[in-house]
Amino acid sequence: MGIYLNSKRAFSNYKEMTESVYFVDKTLLLEELIPIVSAGEGIFGISGEWIGKGNKYVCITRPRRFGKTVAANMIGAYFGKGNDSRELFEGLNISASKHFHAHLNRHHVIHITWNEMPDMCKSYAEYISRIKKRLMGDLRREFPNADIDMEDSLWDAFNNIYELEEEVKFIFVLDEWDFIFHRAFVTDRDKSEYIGFLSNLLKDQPYVELAYMTGILPIAKYASGSELNMFLEYTMASRVRYSSYFGFSEEEADVLYDRYLNVTEAPRITREELRGWYNGYQTLSGKRLYNPRSVVSALNDNQLGDYWTSSGPYDEIFYYIKQNVDDVAEDIAVMVSGESVPAKVQEYAATSMNLTTREEIFSAMVVYGFLSSGQGRVRIPNKELMHKFEEMLRKESSLGYVYRLAKASDRMLKATLAKDTDTMLEILEYAHNTESPLLSDSNEAELTAVVNLVYLSARDFYRIEREDKAGVGYVDFIFYPLDKKSDGIILELKVDHTPEEAIRQIKERKYALKFKGRLGENAAYCGRILAVGITFDKKDKVHGCKIEEL
Repeated sequence: MGIYLNSKRAFSNYKEMTESVYFVDKTLLLEELIPIVSAGEGIFGISGEWIGKGNKYVCITRPRRFGKTVAANMIGAYFGKGNDSRELFEGLNISASKHFHAHLNRHHVIHITWNEMPDMCKSYAEYISRIKKRLMGDLRREFPNADIDMEDSLWDAFNNIYELEEEVKFIFVLDEWDFIFHRAFVTDRDKSEYIGFLSNLLKDQPYVELAYMTGILPIAKYASGSELNMFLEYTMASRVRYSSYFGFSEEEADVLYDRYLNVTEAPRITREELRGWYNGYQTLSGKRLYNPRSVVSALNDNQLGDYWTSSGPYDEIFYYIKQNVDDVAEDIAVMVSGESVPAKVQEYAATSMNLTTREEIFSAMVVYGFLSSGQGRVRIPNKELMHKFEEMLRKESSLGYVYRLAKASDRMLKATLAKDTDTMLEILEYAHNTESPLLSDSNEAELTAVVNLVYLSARDFYRIEREDKAGVGYVDFIFYPLDKKSDGIILELKVDHTPEEAIRQIKERKYALKFKGRLGENAAYCGRILAVGITFDKKDKVHGCKIEEL
């Protein structure tokens, strides 16, 4: 038992996770890994299907906070010899496997978390020498007869153990392998040396039983030639296998929400709100996923909020957008309105620091989890991310007319509440007459995007729902005031219709019934309900606007 070899840490961390009220059992991942470390050509799984032995080099890449470290700890806790984890895994899904006991705590596991650095680390040499020294110390203590010298290379030490200790093999669990690439002190030469170190340690080595790596970015652009080509990479956008073990499915979120209702004295989160805030990521198979950190944090706190994005502020999003603002600004505006835009995701674009094209920028944002992709389109996944995009639109002047429209949103809300349709039309006409007009095709989707921009600041005071079921139909927008003494707004958009027709639809379809029902639950609500009709005439190229109090 050592610092990296068969250590206690993975067991302790995973045990703590299983004791959480919002723990989700992902142990069937182990059943997919067991054949790799089994003798022979494969085994039968829990449901009786044949599982091939598979490739022993596996790299899982996902955005931050998608459960990569939890899975790495689980693998170390199950396979590693350093702890007796029988009680920990009994009762979990993997315990139903006929191979459960055959591999439980039967393997030597090297578990390295690469995002740990020496105190005041200033160079790659300090970083990697700490890891080498600790691992070499583990090997010398555990295998004193293997003739290992502290000056040996690690691969020589492992080969000594393999040759002199009856073919001892190791499972390598390397969590956050790409962490070092994002440190300012790491040079291109350092990156090359690091890739070479991993290649020498793992590639074609007889002592490697399984090499399981996790990270945010794919390997391909880091490793030139064939250095790490033994790894099969599993990204959310490129491969279906292993997708179910990272992120929460709809069914898993249902189970967690039921637990939340049972353990929370006064629940404040609805199931639909949980879906809107944290769902929206998509696997290659089309399955939608929730961000696990955010779901668990929200349920624990009994409050919706920006949990995942708090670890990466909006300027991280803007880092990619600023590479080519002119090409992406309008698309960002459309996505902030809730629509998707066409884009060809290039799997490895995120590794380049010189992103220039629209596709490269959006591809990088998909890899980092800022956008979701599917069916040839990209979009903002959920409300949690939407808040960060909204913040960016209102702060980054380089976004040009999109920024100016967002800045005009303070005036637009004030004008609406004052029934000042002249000011509203002035702002809408400005939106149409900018040098790069969003309303190029003059359709309702583009009108929706403009309205989102010019009412952006309203999101500070309202919960805005699009296409909400109300009365006998779906209303385009309902603005639910956070302060129930304030005014509510029902907004209907029309192309090639009059504002009067938009108001008439609001009345005839009784949209206000849903609005009153939602807000009238508490007697404290006493604000007005304003019906707002906004139109655009494609022939005359003019907007119309009308407001009535219901």
